[in-house]
Amino acid sequence: MVTGATSLSLVRNELFTTIDEAEQSLEQFIVERQNGSLLQQAVVNLQQVRGILKLIELTGAEMLAQEVLQQATNIPAGVGEVWDVQLAALSGALHVLRRYLESVDLHRQEIPELLLPAINDLRLAGGQAALPESLFFSVRLDAPRPPQTPQPAGEGEVSRLRHMYQLGLLGFIREQSLQSSIGLMLRAMKRLKRIFAANSQGRLYWICAAALESHLDGGLIPRKSRKFLFAQVDRELRRALTCADNEPPRSLLKELLYLVALADSHGPLATQVREAFVLQPLPFTDQLLEEEYRRLAGPGQSVMRSLSMAICEELTGLKDSLDLIERGASGGESLQGLYIRLGKLVKTLSMVGLISASNAIGALLPSIAEVSANGKPMELQVLTRLAEALLYVEGVVTHLERGERALRPEKESDSFASQQLAEARIVVLDEAKAGLALARRAITAYIESNGDKMHLANVPISLDAVRGGLWFLEQQRAASLISACGEYIQKRMLESQKMPAEPMLETLADALTSLEYYLEGGAPDGQAHILDLASDSVRALALPVAA
Repeated sequence: MVTGATSLSLVRNELFTTIDEAEQSLEQFIVERQNGSLLQQAVVNLQQVRGILKLIELTGAEMLAQEVLQQATNIPAGVGEVWDVQLAALSGALHVLRRYLESVDLHRQEIPELLLPAINDLRLAGGQAALPESLFFSVRLDAPRPPQTPQPAGEGEVSRLRHMYQLGLLGFIREQSLQSSIGLMLRAMKRLKRIFAANSQGRLYWICAAALESHLDGGLIPRKSRKFLFAQVDRELRRALTCADNEPPRSLLKELLYLVALADSHGPLATQVREAFVLQPLPFTDQLLEEEYRRLAGPGQSVMRSLSMAICEELTGLKDSLDLIERGASGGESLQGLYIRLGKLVKTLSMVGLISASNAIGALLPSIAEVSANGKPMELQVLTRLAEALLYVEGVVTHLERGERALRPEKESDSFASQQLAEARIVVLDEAKAGLALARRAITAYIESNGDKMHLANVPISLDAVRGGLWFLEQQRAASLISACGEYIQKRMLESQKMPAEPMLETLADALTSLEYYLEGGAPDGQAHILDLASDSVRALALPVAA
């Protein structure tokens, strides 16, 4: 029996007709909520839709239809406003189902992952837990981890690494300095996977490190589900502080492996994990899923796209008319027509919420009406202002298709001195970050060359320049921590005959990484907890830390 996308054409007409009837019954019930027969008719149609999809084995579509049917069955007649969210989710899910089936019928390709957002919206509206991203992803979880020698952990090192991971996680959840936040989490995981190399927790940290590396390389979207996923890893890390042999949940490993497969990164950790678990590249990217789901979730997207195109066409016609008027190739009748068309555009822009664009054109209508009534040529000043207004409206309208808001113009009252100070701050921060990055690279080269001090020759000078810049920014605490790191490099590495132990060098790198992360976020007020992490690392180096 032929099933799946190839068999959809055999039942297409009946299926779409039944979906249409279900949608119509549901929409009428939303208006006439005392009419239980409308809801019952919708349920009957949904049962038929679910049966057809089960017969032709369209798994994702059948699952969405089942969720819709279950939710619709639970709704009583005469429901009030408290059910509005659930009814809206039902209506939206039916629309997504139809659009998805149309796409499958056209392209003969099933991507059930596209339906997960609609399924989860329904489940959340009904008070159920969301399904995981890896629902349609298959992988064997018993692949062996490449052998690795465990690295002894210093006193309090695991707690400090968890603190580092939590700082990065907080930035990831808030979507602040995403690359630096994920980088901080990745560094912590790399260290933890070596410390716990001999037990089951090390396997989790190895896979998590690969997932974080993939997240960075693949530019994955920081979805809510992924924020929750990496928060789960933190909870496992907390358990590891009391029980290092605690077995991590298999569902957690599967979700992390899905991210590795989705990103298809060629980073060293991701490559190692992909080879170990025989992960094949998925037939879609994260960005494609996002773009396709937005398309499916119309009609808001499609309506705005059509409206945007219509307004842009009108703007093109207005600019052509303006060009003719400027060259003196039209008379008073054309000015009157221009006034009418601009008036209609003002109303259209106002109706779709583009008030600033509407006002920009509306402010010029009196001048155009006066010129049209007098039969005089339009002054160059008015023509220029109208041309600028049309260009502004064209820029604003381009945001309609993506559902974005136009950026607010900067306030003219901003002082020149404040602007100059802000620019100077940015320059100093950039130089400081560059200095720290240089120091980290030099330490890495020093380790890889088995203690060649030539790699460190310029590091103390570079860090002293960073310290001075931080004093300029009134970041005294960060400056003192930089000074302590520079002192350690000078006395324990450059002037000492013996190379420090690797754990101490890793701790030094931790301190510099934490400080770099602090600067990456703009050295904001209220971020003292990041400096606390750097202070812990500096203390672990047996150096004094100012309060």
